[in-house]
Amino acid sequence: MERIFFLSGAISAFLGVTLGAFAAHGLKTRLSTEMFNIFEVGVRYHMYHALALLAVAWACGRWPGSLTNLSGWLFIIGTVIFSGSLYVLSLTGVRWLGAITPLGGVAFLGGWACLVWAIVKN
Repeated sequence: MERIFFLSGAISAFLGVTLGAFAAHGLKTRLSTEMFNIFEVGVRYHMYHALALLAVAWACGRWPGSLTNLSGWLFIIGTVIFSGSLYVLSLTGVRWLGAITPLGGVAFLGGWACLVWAIVKN
């Protein structure tokens, strides 16, 4: 799992930087300020949790177990749902996608809670 989460974190960070650059150079003049800001929030949380995946990979070696693994999977799921829904919402204007964004936030919170519990338990 350590290798999977390091790889996932590195790929996620690469995509986060790419999407951030795409927004700064390709979307700033094409999106409304509101939609641009929504996209930027997606990128910000994408990058936070790409780094969190790298931390989980490290934690897998130090505090191995199902809680540590679950935290990594929840960070991946959270990134896809939270950031992904914000990306699609800002690019398409489809507002109902905002209704699923909090599910990604719950996955992020679950990931952090699992990581804390894994550390405390060990």
